[in-house]
Amino acid sequence: MKKKIIVITLISFLILSFIMIYFLYRFNYIPHKMYSNEDFNIKTYTSNIDKDNDGMDDQTDILNNVRNYIATSPKYKSKYYTSGYPDDEYGVCTDVVAFGLKGAGYDLMELVNEDIKNNRNKYNVDTIDKNIDFRRVKNLKVYFENNAISLSTDIYDIKNWQGGDIVIFKNHIGIVSNNRNKNGVTFIIHHANPYQKYYEEDILETRDDITGHYRIS
Repeated sequence: MKKKIIVITLISFLILSFIMIYFLYRFNYIPHKMYSNEDFNIKTYTSNIDKDNDGMDDQTDILNNVRNYIATSPKYKSKYYTSGYPDDEYGVCTDVVAFGLKGAGYDLMELVNEDIKNNRNKYNVDTIDKNIDFRRVKNLKVYFENNAISLSTDIYDIKNWQGGDIVIFKNHIGIVSNNRNKNGVTFIIHHANPYQKYYEEDILETRDDITGHYRIS
């Protein structure tokens, strides 16, 4: 009887351990192996535009600046800034995109504000506030839909997902990584919540709320 209890206890422990490991992996607390474009014979896209004339194409510039931003390890908190852009150690998902584009010569605060003023009927904005409008996902969805190249939302159309692209979910936004999982599906660089361990995660295959995929043109 005692031996049977030990066996049952061991089996239960193994099952619980497996479930725990699964969920830790599922929610990216355990790192996922990364692959490159070359592993799937995909040509890396480079833009023919260099908005800020720094000698680097926009697509690469955006991705590099996003990586520079997350290297500062911003803490997740939604705050209002009179300067528009966060000027402290905090930030939210839209700031990943805003700082990535800003470093490449695209000032989303100015661009979104101008687009809202010129196309008020397209935005559900009661009172225009330049300092916060560009930090709202719903506004960025409208802006990119009308000012960027719309691309496939099929995550398995892997050649059309490239590092530096923008992906929008129902209530979230991020930048497409140049790293991929074993299926060729790209990782996403994003800032989703205060409990996120890594900023670059393998999440696309676990979400069903993609509303847009864009590329700066």
